[in-house]
Amino acid sequence: MKNILNRLSLPLSLVVLTVILTNTSCKDLTELNINPNGIDPDAVHPNLLITTVITQTATNEVGLGFGNIAGVMQHTQKDAWFEDHNNYGWSNQSWSGYYNILEDTRLMEKRANELNLPFYDGVAKVISAYNFGRIADLWGDAPFNDALQGDLGGEQYLLPQFDTQQGIYEGIISLLDEANQIFQGENSESIPQDVLFGGDVLQWRKFANSLRLRYYLRISDKMPDMASAGIQELVNNPSQYPLILDVGDDASMSYPGTSANTSWPTNTTFDGSNGSNFRRLKMCATLVDKLQELGDSRLDVWAQKVEVPIVIDPNLAAGTDEIIDGVRYISSDVAEGKPVDTDPEYVGLPPSVSNLPSEYNLNPTPGQQSYNPHVSFLSEMYTEANGEYLKARLISAAEVQFDLSEAVLKGWISGDAASYYNEGVRQSLIAWGQEESFDTYIAGEAAFDGSLEQILEQKWIASWTAATESWFDYRRTGLPELQAGPAAVRSVLPLRFYYMQEELSINEANANEALGRLETTAYSQAEEENSAWSKFWLVQGTGKPW
Repeated sequence: MKNILNRLSLPLSLVVLTVILTNTSCKDLTELNINPNGIDPDAVHPNLLITTVITQTATNEVGLGFGNIAGVMQHTQKDAWFEDHNNYGWSNQSWSGYYNILEDTRLMEKRANELNLPFYDGVAKVISAYNFGRIADLWGDAPFNDALQGDLGGEQYLLPQFDTQQGIYEGIISLLDEANQIFQGENSESIPQDVLFGGDVLQWRKFANSLRLRYYLRISDKMPDMASAGIQELVNNPSQYPLILDVGDDASMSYPGTSANTSWPTNTTFDGSNGSNFRRLKMCATLVDKLQELGDSRLDVWAQKVEVPIVIDPNLAAGTDEIIDGVRYISSDVAEGKPVDTDPEYVGLPPSVSNLPSEYNLNPTPGQQSYNPHVSFLSEMYTEANGEYLKARLISAAEVQFDLSEAVLKGWISGDAASYYNEGVRQSLIAWGQEESFDTYIAGEAAFDGSLEQILEQKWIASWTAATESWFDYRRTGLPELQAGPAAVRSVLPLRFYYMQEELSINEANANEALGRLETTAYSQAEEENSAWSKFWLVQGTGKPW
């Protein structure tokens, strides 16, 4: 467009401008600002909003859990354009996308109440709780009670106070309880615009209560009495508080795959850059090594075997480096001083391995256009626009079962921690089409040893493509024990997102008050309070994760 405009002659530009002004000068300019295809917010039906708030929430979740947080939690690594993903090179992270969803959700709730449509009111409360929860999870203190009310005017709403992280968590737990109560009085009906559950009220109740369980675990170190009492209430009253316990009830959304915006993010169908989003994403060695150690068949679903294995042969003449029958044979001197993984099947890229990760494992094409045949690509299903396993997973039966196992282990509820653990593993295997491997798997290295470490390790594995929740588990427990790579900007994993500069400038007084509640650490360094390595309320005083 820029080149076209530059070639447009000045006289012609003036002619076009004159015609436009002539045709519009006699019209009421307010009419020009009316979208003839728009809908008055005061008249909109909630079914015109429900699809948007669900799909945008789900898309954000994949953007995190299959994006940079998958790098933090060492599920994946990138070998080009990698700084944010591998090395935590973050700054100025905006929460506008979340508040945009919340604004639409607020309108849906308002119209639901005006039209006496309780189902949509309940959905709005669940989606609001989900997004406010993510804001508190990622940034800490944030606008909550005074948020989304700028239309009321006045400094209180135009420059809202930051509620404490604790207050937001308490608020969203209340929202989820209210939603469950609303749904209890409703009957299911077919609502095709509900792309999550199709209007199934029981499914929404399970979703709301499972999220409550998630957040009771989240605050358990800081508010143990509230957490344990809340979990007991959920578990001891299953008819009143049903949970997601089976993969068929997962809160997950499939992709239509009809456009770039409705397709899996690494698809090559709509990727105009020769599939670079897929090509530069690799399995992380941390996850690959653990799955191989456990004999985990999910590795075969998630990853491709290396295209060209490497064999180091000390009997070869010095300087030998050749490919024979699809295998690269090198002499010992060629590999000397270089990290080489000779696994003949799966090779992961180590976390933050260097400032040029594409060089890893003797890649013949290092650089931004890297195509490394010696490191495992993701499964080819991730090049598709949609598919059976390409889902945005908001919360799963596997997560809930592992949470219940942890609750038993900590003495909050009665039951058998091993049974919940085993069921968590089984539900994840079912979700990825590997149920037939369960008996062998659970009798091997994955057999429950009664430790929290093992529960959270399996929960970490099961969070593939939804790694955000594992990051939050890591922050409160330090598990699994992940180490930052040598090229990372800090020697430990980050804890939070940065407040964006716009908020710090425009809402300065309230933002500074929130910054004052952050605790700097030795890793905050020159960034001081607003650092990804500063501690917010959730981990202050816990000694976790580092």
